[in-house]
Amino acid sequence: MADKTAALQTPTDLNRNDTKSVADALNSALADCFALYLKTKNFHWHVSGPHFRDYHLLLDDQAAQIYGVTDAIAERVRKTGNVTLRSIGDVARHQTIKDNDADYVAPGDMLVELREDNLKLVESFRAVKEAAEAAGDNATSGIVDEWTDQAEERAWFLFEASRKG
Repeated sequence: MADKTAALQTPTDLNRNDTKSVADALNSALADCFALYLKTKNFHWHVSGPHFRDYHLLLDDQAAQIYGVTDAIAERVRKTGNVTLRSIGDVARHQTIKDNDADYVAPGDMLVELREDNLKLVESFRAVKEAAEAAGDNATSGIVDEWTDQAEERAWFLFEASRKG
């Protein structure tokens, strides 16, 4: 009987042990992206108040950007010869960004929480960068810079939107 895991081992010239640490960091970042995506959509659906339209549109744009990164992260894991997350339970086991199941969150608190979560995602991306550079994985090291910049920009927009004018 053939080894079923061998079928998933994408050929790579990178050291398998090194890429395992890159894949672990990528999977953690991927879990955080899914958690942040869902929280951002939750707040998008439930925001209210005098700035409803602005916040509603901002959060929708940010959620789309976050979701757009997920496929690139997962495909990077596969390109390194590893396997990625497979389920909501798998996401829950890997995420470091906390869920928010509150019945009501004030709009200002939503923006602050999402800003902090985006900065936490930046930390996850920096861990990916560090693991990639240690593994000699230039492609992951290069692409994670764009994801980091996007998360920093989201945090900046959330900060500016939450300032009292």
